[in-house]
Amino acid sequence: MRQFDVFVFDENYDEAQGKLPQPPFTDPELGWFFTSDWNKHLDEIEGEWVVFAHPSIKIDRNFLNNVAEVTDGFPMVDAFAPRIRTDKGKFLGGYLLKPAAKGSGFVEIDENAPLRYVAAPHPFLAVFSRRIIQRTGGFDTTLPEYARLADFTLRMMHAGGKMFSVPYLVAQATNNEAEAAARMSDLKSTAIVLSKAFGAEASVPFALHHPSVILTLLSNRKQRKEKRKAATLLSKLKADFLKEVTL
Repeated sequence: MRQFDVFVFDENYDEAQGKLPQPPFTDPELGWFFTSDWNKHLDEIEGEWVVFAHPSIKIDRNFLNNVAEVTDGFPMVDAFAPRIRTDKGKFLGGYLLKPAAKGSGFVEIDENAPLRYVAAPHPFLAVFSRRIIQRTGGFDTTLPEYARLADFTLRMMHAGGKMFSVPYLVAQATNNEAEAAARMSDLKSTAIVLSKAFGAEASVPFALHHPSVILTLLSNRKQRKEKRKAATLLSKLKADFLKEVTL
């Protein structure tokens, strides 16, 4: 069994033509997957921990050594939301949920936030245990790429998993794409993610604050209801923990 598997996702990767990047380094304890298909290789996971990253995030030995330290240090945690350091020296972190009274949605944690649980990682980087991935299932590829990790993490919470933010677990961004993605400005995708995870309790307040998503929530309701049922039928998410990841 490997210690880590690293998935690097890019819609421009062409596996059929063999036009894929070379790993920055190799190690017997490490597996690399460069792919445009977020679900294609999930059944090939061997690592105890899996890193999902955008190609603009530098995954090097130092980062993976830090991942090894935090996974050993917090054995009760199923997933981690690393911080991302931009080339401007800014730190981008995970997200909390907004309460319904504030319109629902997501809000990024403070740059100097301490150790804490979060509801979602930065859209470009997350670490999950293999066991919680097996419980949660695959990614919802009907969503835009930058909404998939948030959606997966909320479903993971229903599967009994918890995501932790550790300030000293940091990866370097190689360009400014991560800072742009951190804004999570796609209201329609956010509405769908909230609806799937929490139903009308979260999606209605969000729609009232953002009327442009109402038609989105009214369309494909049957399909979304089926996805919500699959994710929450045997939900292990407790109200006390939900409060911990809400602003």
